[in-house]
Amino acid sequence: MKISQSEISQKIQDAVEQLGYLFIDIEFRGDDRNRIIEIYIDNESEKGIVTADCVDVSRACGNFIEDEDLIESKYRLDISSPGIERPLKYIQQYKKNISRQFELEFEDQIAEKFEGKLIAINNEILSFEINKKIEEVNFKNIKSAKVIVRF
Repeated sequence: MKISQSEISQKIQDAVEQLGYLFIDIEFRGDDRNRIIEIYIDNESEKGIVTADCVDVSRACGNFIEDEDLIESKYRLDISSPGIERPLKYIQQYKKNISRQFELEFEDQIAEKFEGKLIAINNEILSFEINKKIEEVNFKNIKSAKVIVRF
């Protein structure tokens, strides 16, 4: 690579956000002969990320990688939603998950996880039902939050 992975990451994040998506994460795999760049995006839509969204991001990122000659080797871009296993990163992601169960870790707690149902969002304050009580939590105090899916 001509520039560092962190510089490429920042450029990709900027491109993703200019398209109106939430940049969740990026992973570099492979070697200098065959690089794989996995980009995870999200949005605020109830329907989530669809194929057309991935195509838009792939084209935009591929174009600027080529235009700026950022990667010297062959590479493949993989664009997808973050999947259920990744923690939520932005408050906008919570909005489409109201009424769902979460596994939560708070900044002020040490190694203790809680389960709660997200019932409301008011600016930066999220209301969870935890142990049959309503707990209001400032978004900034959430260390990690994952949606729990049960079948």
